Amino acid sequence: MASVQEIKRFRRNLADELDSAAVYDTLSAAEKDDERRRIFAELAASEREHAEVWRDKLAANGVEVRRHRRSAKTRLLQTLTRTFGPSLVLPTVAAAEYADRDRYAREPGAERLSAQEQQHAAIVQEIAANRRETGKSRGEQIAAAESWHRGATAGNDLRAAVLGANDGLVSNFCLIMGVAGAGSANRAILLTGLAGLVAGACSMALGEWLSVTNARELARTQLAKEADELEHTPDAERHELALIYQAKGIEADEARRVAAQIMDNKNEALDTLAREELGIDPKALGGSPWSAAAVSFCLFSLGAAFPTAAFLWAQGLSAIVQSVALSAFGLALVGVFTSLFNGRSATFSAFRQIVIGLAAAAFTAGAGRLLGVSIS
Repeated sequence: MASVQEIKRFRRNLADELDSAAVYDTLSAAEKDDERRRIFAELAASEREHAEVWRDKLAANGVEVRRHRRSAKTRLLQTLTRTFGPSLVLPTVAAAEYADRDRYAREPGAERLSAQEQQHAAIVQEIAANRRETGKSRGEQIAAAESWHRGATAGNDLRAAVLGANDGLVSNFCLIMGVAGAGSANRAILLTGLAGLVAGACSMALGEWLSVTNARELARTQLAKEADELEHTPDAERHELALIYQAKGIEADEARRVAAQIMDNKNEALDTLAREELGIDPKALGGSPWSAAAVSFCLFSLGAAFPTAAFLWAQGLSAIVQSVALSAFGLALVGVFTSLFNGRSATFSAFRQIVIGLAAAAFTAGAGRLLGVSIS
């Protein structure tokens, strides 16, 4: 008979497998590429097979299995997939699979499941890295794998969007509560909120534009130097590339062979060296600074609008209460979105976000109250 802790673990494993199956079903339905659609469908079927293992374990211990209810995180991933397509959520799914690849490594009797989970992680990594294109050399495949690993673990577009909106929400919420705590009139609070929204959004947009522009300029300079070195000292570059692959665990002879193959084509060599040595994607160079600035402006404004909106239609204490409520709702949304990246439950992430945001606002409100009294 399984212990209480084991029963809880079986339930959790069952829910996780069913949630994963639901996500892969949605990815399969939204995917336009026939081969990838088939792979996602097979992954969904495999996850349901895994779920049956845990369902059988629960039944063997006389535990009634209730109808599964998808988690908030799963529902969110499905909604984002249907709305924006698989490309937006795939890095998040790949990172989650990678993090959970050893989840059953120490589970008695789950050796087969553990091996399959590791296979799932490898498959999704490969899809996320677009490594299934034909004609790629071994060196390019390694470069793609490395760039995926950096992207999946360091962040992606969805994470940047959430954090941008969070910056606007928290900063403007604290600003408004500070001014409200000082006893300012409704009109003054509204103007402060709107000014904070515009100023903060402009600052974020300018900062993003400068950041991307400088990164692109630096990348171009480094690429030019790398091209010059490739032209004048090809032997040294080939040796350096071979050493890089050896450091990744490839045998010395194979590393030298791959390096020599890549160096036969100067364009391919420059592309590979840029990715391996400089960590630069020559085709993207960090993206467009103008689109980055526009997205930053819009996301910051969206977050900053939550605490400001209430003062457009309400007055006094009612406006402050509504502002706090709207901000708490916005913080909860941010928390739910961040649960896609931090591995915690949506409920925990939302609660934590609300507590931290309200604590920061309470502090600034108290500071505003003290300053307002001392100045008056």
